[in-house]
Amino acid sequence: MNPIGPLDEYPLHQVPLPMAWTGTGERNFYDRCYLNAHDGTGNVFFITGLGYYPNLGVKDAFALLRRRGDNPEGTQTAVHLSDEIGDERLNQFVGAYRIEVTEPLRRLRLILEETEGLAFDLTWEGSFDVIREQPHVLRAGSRITLDAQRFAQVGTWEGTILADGDEITVTPDTWAGTRDRSWGIRPVGEAEPPGRPRDLSASGFWWLYVPLRFDDFAIVIIVQEEPDGFRTANDAIRVWDDGRVEQLGWPRVDITYAPGTRHPLRAVLHCTDPKGKAVTIEVETLISAALHLGAGYSGDGGWGHGQWKGAGFTERVHYDLADPAVASRVPWGVVDHAARAWCDGAEGRGLFEHASLGRHDPTGFASWESVAP
Repeated sequence: MNPIGPLDEYPLHQVPLPMAWTGTGERNFYDRCYLNAHDGTGNVFFITGLGYYPNLGVKDAFALLRRRGDNPEGTQTAVHLSDEIGDERLNQFVGAYRIEVTEPLRRLRLILEETEGLAFDLTWEGSFDVIREQPHVLRAGSRITLDAQRFAQVGTWEGTILADGDEITVTPDTWAGTRDRSWGIRPVGEAEPPGRPRDLSASGFWWLYVPLRFDDFAIVIIVQEEPDGFRTANDAIRVWDDGRVEQLGWPRVDITYAPGTRHPLRAVLHCTDPKGKAVTIEVETLISAALHLGAGYSGDGGWGHGQWKGAGFTERVHYDLADPAVASRVPWGVVDHAARAWCDGAEGRGLFEHASLGRHDPTGFASWESVAP
């Protein structure tokens, strides 16, 4: 196969290689996007994404719909698509799923032609400039397991979602969301041999990602901490509608969990602007979707990003969250929560993505079994 392709016609090269080849032979190199949408009612939450894994020769996409409906606990349904990578990088698609970049960094169109009972035609409009997040690096022992660059954006949606004959009308006056695009290295594809087992008895993982949209500004906050509370990632940015960008310091996080769980009900994020003024953000969660139940993130048995499923693969998976076997899996991964927020008198909406696994001293969780009183 000739590695020279259409992208090589453009002055985009970063290394002396064809654009079809990455600048590293690392199997876990990836290039992926994530997007979500919700209408603020707490009844429906839509999440989707598409990824390319050049050194695995795989591309895939997913769409996940979380609805409450008549079931008090609700359901979570996902469609998966996977295929081999060709020379179509300027044309992002996996089977019947495609993303059209109609205006870079501002406007996208997402289309899924009917697949396994799900279809959509949605247009994303970015409300503010994209935010470049700080590089994110993680190690397992001496090996780098995550080395990624991301940008984030908040915005609105317009279009329709069709699910098993039900049509959901999406209008920009009520439907908001967030998106990110990231690339670099992170675990993808089939599992690798683990090497020497690590002692996980006292370990933990605590993560918070909060992109929020207000009328005049957007805020993106990232916090990651070790079990003893040592912060390994800290990023707090506000971008205004006139393009100004502020760093909001070192957020102090106070989360209220539902009794007997680690499910966040609300949170207060205490930040500081560059002049030393307090910036307080209050967040209330509305509806949640576990990313390891259908979206392919860590712990999602049977479906993981970058796994080879064969040419033209599609499937649909369904989760009844009232089923104890399903519900018991929810706390053991990263969970996205559609959220309402308030900051300095302004009301907004966005995402409260959180994982609290194992020990975390600042919140009083001493072990994997610990929950809020």
